[in-house]
Amino acid sequence: MQKQQYIAVASALVLFLLLYFGFDTIPPKQKSLEKSRALNIETTSVTNLIKEASVKLDKSQSSIIEAINLDLQKSATDTIKRVNVLKSLSGTWYDFGYPAIAGSYAEEIATIYKDEASWSMAGTTYAICVKNSQDEKVKSFCSKRAVKAFESAISLAPEKIEPRINLAICYVDNPSQDNPMQGILMLRELNTNYPQSVPVLNQLGKLALQTNQIEKALERLEAAIALEPENKNTICLLATAYKNAGDQVKSNEYQKKCVN
Repeated sequence: MQKQQYIAVASALVLFLLLYFGFDTIPPKQKSLEKSRALNIETTSVTNLIKEASVKLDKSQSSIIEAINLDLQKSATDTIKRVNVLKSLSGTWYDFGYPAIAGSYAEEIATIYKDEASWSMAGTTYAICVKNSQDEKVKSFCSKRAVKAFESAISLAPEKIEPRINLAICYVDNPSQDNPMQGILMLRELNTNYPQSVPVLNQLGKLALQTNQIEKALERLEAAIALEPENKNTICLLATAYKNAGDQVKSNEYQKKCVN
């Protein structure tokens, strides 16, 4: 190799090393986004939620959780016992007011049993968290986990309508910025496919009430009550719907049935 070729190769190598080590090749905006994503994952982990909750427990509550966790460690090789301990942990955290953590243990049970009922239970627990949480970080965590759980339930029992309704409600309760109508459209599609489903009619009626579409709410709820005259949820919703419509007589009639 000639001298000029050696010089050219060396120059190229020096330039490469300068570019690789001397300059940050990741745009600042991308770096900021990646840092934000990493932080988001870290601050919404189950481990961090448990750490945050643990410092708020009183001594009695802490002792109960510690005792159940000790049982969990002892049940590592016994699946049935482990599931029972996980149920105890889930129920205890729920009773203490932490449905996000309760949902994580319910989800662990679902990964063991791999059945629709277990995934639906996990999804329902997370969905309660979405409705009750005031912390956007926790609400987002629970919303994503609820969607995953109900999707898993649907994949295992595609013929069942309940997980599909619950999945739609997840999107209604915490709508995506990219597709805010997704949950409502899912419920409408379910109504088309299952026109005699009272739970679907009730959800559509409830949504119509929330958006002050009183006539539409009454239409949905009257259809539901015709199918199931004793459905308590429908009765209570009709009491509200007729009150909002200005028909106090019918509202009182349904309200009496609602409270009895």
